[in-house]
Amino acid sequence: MNLLWLQSAGCGGCTMSLLCAEDPNVFDLLDGAGISVLWHPALSVESGQEVLHLLQAVERGEIALDILCVEGSILRGPKGTGKFQMLGGTGRSMLDWVRSLAPRALHVVAVGTCATYGGITSAGGNPADAVGLQYEGSHRGGALAADFVSKSGLPVINVAGCPTHPDWVTETLLLLKDGGLDAEALDGFGRPRFYADHLVHHACPKNEFYEYKASARHLSQAGCLMENLGCVGTQAVGDCNIRPWNGGGSCTRGGYPCIACTAPEFEEPRHPFTETPKIAGIPVGLPSDMPKAWFMALASLSKAATPDRIARNALSDRIAVPPRLRTPRR
Repeated sequence: MNLLWLQSAGCGGCTMSLLCAEDPNVFDLLDGAGISVLWHPALSVESGQEVLHLLQAVERGEIALDILCVEGSILRGPKGTGKFQMLGGTGRSMLDWVRSLAPRALHVVAVGTCATYGGITSAGGNPADAVGLQYEGSHRGGALAADFVSKSGLPVINVAGCPTHPDWVTETLLLLKDGGLDAEALDGFGRPRFYADHLVHHACPKNEFYEYKASARHLSQAGCLMENLGCVGTQAVGDCNIRPWNGGGSCTRGGYPCIACTAPEFEEPRHPFTETPKIAGIPVGLPSDMPKAWFMALASLSKAATPDRIARNALSDRIAVPPRLRTPRR
């Protein structure tokens, strides 16, 4: 299968993340799977006229395009022309190239939340009119039409994340190569369900503190980050804590709250990322599948039953009170 990767408006972080794929690395993995990279702007040696001729050959149908990957949001400004972002050396906007190449692709993959929903580059007043490939925030219809489907019959496959996990990208590509990804394998926002059916909360190392609602008050402390520090891991999709980044890391493992970077419009939560909005002292963002009354009742009981060890460790930057030693019964 032939893969063409375009980098649009963004920081390039998803490519940097992809280079962290391990065992095997991304180059060996794609080569072993029989996926040939026609061109990647950061990883390929071709430039200038070589790239232009390649794009034109793909556009004419002379070179088969099996997978079109787009990283970064698409700028539609000014006034729908897309001329805020021209693809260097081609005389045409990225918007124009994407709209021309996408219908020729067997599969279209948006890599990262900028490409999927607009992401960070669409925050604020969005003067450049940055959008995702098939979504503008949580609404269908971005650079491509709301009803767009590729030659395979699938909509844009949204591998969301800021940046996205390297394994989410490689697993998506391998599933496409194997014919194992269909419409039923995508969730309501077009994300592959192999990671989107999980919550970031699953396997979070702070779950013991969460169970007792033993909460940190500052970022350096070990307690749960939900009550005071803005963590939305109980609502955000992703298996970040099940398959850690680079073999061992995640946001919550590093002591930083989950900000739901796989979700549309995460970039503008209407409050600082590290603060939990509350009404009458009750956090607004509660677990997505639990009634508020139940959660509050459970939280009250949990706080009342919190062991001293957990309560003290929650406000420390390291283990202050170790588990009690138990003497085996004789």
